[in-house]
Amino acid sequence: MLLARTLAAQGSLQVLDLMAGCGIRALRYGLEAGAEAIWANDADSDRLPLLQGNLEPLAARQLRTTACTAQQLLADCYQRQERFALVDLDAFGCPTALLPLALEAVSFGGVLYLASTDGRSPTGHDRPAAIRHWGAAARAHPASWELALRLQLAVVARTAWALGRGVEPLFAFSEGRTFRTAVRLLRQLPAEQERQLGMVALCHRCGDQQVQSLLRLRPWAACACGAGEPSPLAISGPLWIGPLQHAGLLGQMEALADGLVARPSRKLLQALAADPGEPARCWPTAELARRLQLGPPPLARLVEALRSQGHQAWASGVMAGQVRSDAPWPVILQTVQELATRAGATAK
Repeated sequence: MLLARTLAAQGSLQVLDLMAGCGIRALRYGLEAGAEAIWANDADSDRLPLLQGNLEPLAARQLRTTACTAQQLLADCYQRQERFALVDLDAFGCPTALLPLALEAVSFGGVLYLASTDGRSPTGHDRPAAIRHWGAAARAHPASWELALRLQLAVVARTAWALGRGVEPLFAFSEGRTFRTAVRLLRQLPAEQERQLGMVALCHRCGDQQVQSLLRLRPWAACACGAGEPSPLAISGPLWIGPLQHAGLLGQMEALADGLVARPSRKLLQALAADPGEPARCWPTAELARRLQLGPPPLARLVEALRSQGHQAWASGVMAGQVRSDAPWPVILQTVQELATRAGATAK
C-alpha cells in the first residue's frame, strides 16, 4: 500500500487489481492510497456481490468491478489500449503466462506489482517445473528466496525487452511462501541492460559462488576447492543479476509509513533500502560458521571488515543473517576467522 501512496503522491493513480478476491486491497487503494480510479476484478462470479459490497465506500470514485478471467480482462484492455499506473497481479501459483498482456496494461513509468506463490520450482526443489514455468535452471542455493526473486525478475525483464521496453526493479522481498516484486516499466530499454541477465554458480563442496552475465559468458573459473578433482558447479539461470531495490523509492515509502504500517514492516523497508541487491552472491553467516567450525560472526562486523579491505559488502535485506559481497570466497572465510580470533583474544 505504501507503493500506491508513493505513486499517488507523484500524480494521478489508476489501479487495476486483477485478482481482487473479496476486494480488501482494492478498498485500501482507494481509502489509504488515494487512487482516483480503481478496477477490481476476480474470476469467481459468485464472489462479485461480495466484492461490490465491500467496495461501496468507493462508490464516489471511478470504480469498476468485474468477474472475468485475468486473460480476458487484459486482452480487452490491450484491444482498447487502456493502461494503468499500477497493475496488481497477485497470482496463485506462477504468473508467467499473464506477463505479456499484464505489461501491456502498464502505462510508461507505471508499475507492475507481481506476486507468485510458486515456491518449489524457483528455489531449486522442482527442477523440471522451473524449466516449464520460468524457462530457467534452478538449483538448491543458500539464498533460495533471492534466487526465486531473481528468476521472477528475469522473466519480467525478458518479456518487457521482447516488447521493446525496459524495466527498473523497485523492490523484491519474500517471507518464504510468496515472492513479491515491483517493477517500473520504461518506455525505452536502458543502455546495456541486457548485461543484467546472467547465471549464478555455486560449489556445494567449498561454498564458493560465481556470477556471469550472459553477454560475457565464459568458462567458469576454478572454485576454491583447490587441487584435486573439481566439484561440479550447481548453475542457476538465466536470472536477473542486477540490483533488486531502489533506495530512493523505498525512502519515499518509509516517509509515508507513519501510522500506516506496523514496526516489522518498517524494519523490512529499512533493511531493503540498505541493501541494493547486488552483487548476486550471498552466504548465511551460519554456513560460514559451520565451514570454519566457529560461532556465527556478527553480521555488522563482517560487513564492516570486508568494506575496510576495499570490497563491496552488505547485510542482505531479502534473507536475514546473510552477507552479500563481491569479495573472493577465501577472503570472506579468512575475514570470519580473523574476527573470531580477535573476539577470542578480547574475551581473554
